[in-house]
Amino acid sequence: MPSTRLNKFIASSGLCSRRKADELIENGEVSVNGKKVTELGFLVSEKDKVFINQKQIRPVKHEYYRFYKPAGYITTADDEKGRKTIYDLLPENLYHLKPVGRLDKDSTGLLILTNDGDLINELTHPSVKVPKVYIVSIDSVIHQHELEQMANGIEIEPGKTAYADINVLEADKKHTLMQITLYQGMNRQIRKMFEYFGYEVKTLKRVQHAIINLDGMKRGEFKPIKPKQIKELKNFLNRIKSYD
Repeated sequence: MPSTRLNKFIASSGLCSRRKADELIENGEVSVNGKKVTELGFLVSEKDKVFINQKQIRPVKHEYYRFYKPAGYITTADDEKGRKTIYDLLPENLYHLKPVGRLDKDSTGLLILTNDGDLINELTHPSVKVPKVYIVSIDSVIHQHELEQMANGIEIEPGKTAYADINVLEADKKHTLMQITLYQGMNRQIRKMFEYFGYEVKTLKRVQHAIINLDGMKRGEFKPIKPKQIKELKNFLNRIKSYD
């Protein structure tokens, strides 16, 4: 392996993103070959031994999966309340992978699972406006002025304004089915936006995250993401970052 920046080496271990690795370096928690390193641009090679808080780390092969989360499972590895988690549906050899973002217990749909800390950070960091697409149904007809308010932004919590692009797919007096695109990552954002107007979300399914989608998948199923798709995903992220 040629020389590489220390933060990239740390991120390649799957421990964290490069941004977080920079924090560890600046905080004096990283040493190379027994010497503390606080220089952000420090270079290392495959012969160097890198430690974080006296524990050696090594690069790992990055893995990427799509997972179709069913309802009734929470997006975490452990739950102190004993609730079912997505890891109850995954084989042990995927337990080391982390979900990119979350879906609440009652929601279904796409989760990207990976050990690539850099990719997780880019897909979830507030500064990168990554589109996430959902199919949502509510228990009533929705009014045009409410859709316009959601597009312009509503305050769902003190100091937190949420936005959504909404395309109505079906509607009658008893329900509305919509495609919703978010560029933010607030907790339970869609549900809170509809609660603001007094509506109850009946179903919520994420169908796409950036350019990765649920095509060809069944609930509870997981599939590896092909290297070509990961390359396309990273190119997509680079493009949208250049727009900001």
